[in-house]
Amino acid sequence: MAALTSAKNTLRKQMKNVLQNISSQEKKEQSINVLKKLCALKQYQDSKRISIYLSTKDELDTLPILKHIFDTGKEAFVPQYAGKTMDMVKLNSLEDYETLPLTKWNIKQPSLTECRENALETGGLDLIILPGVAFTMNGKRLGHGMGYYDKYLKICFQKQTTRPYLIAVGFREQIQEDIPTNEDDMLVDIVLVDK
Repeated sequence: MAALTSAKNTLRKQMKNVLQNISSQEKKEQSINVLKKLCALKQYQDSKRISIYLSTKDELDTLPILKHIFDTGKEAFVPQYAGKTMDMVKLNSLEDYETLPLTKWNIKQPSLTECRENALETGGLDLIILPGVAFTMNGKRLGHGMGYYDKYLKICFQKQTTRPYLIAVGFREQIQEDIPTNEDDMLVDIVLVDK
């Protein structure tokens, strides 16, 4: 287990350097191309309730995806972190997004004092768009190391009769031949990158 953790941390450090070297113009272009690929997916087209992460500057920009979700009348749910757990709560509009406070990690997040619809209490999710540090094309994903998504997915699969479709999005520079994983690491259904 220690060897696995160490291997993951080494890869995270390497990826941090890789991500810092992608120009903002390049990030913008790749983000738009990934949105196009997402829009072409039948699973996305058929989904009504979508969970999406709110990106930081070192991640694929999910704001264009969020806009598309609202433009097409779908419902958006975003992460709300509280201690060691994460919930997906409803985001009502782009205006709602604009006014969200920033966390200490510089991620926009609905305030914990606000009462918002929790996805798993009101019908679950059709599709989950996941962040990550690195991916393989066959669905392995290296997260940021806190295990929020892996824990959330386990609860989600227990509560929902239909399993949500899992899509990881990222930059093509984040694709690896292989990633160190164990049985706690959830595989995603598809990884979308530019080209």
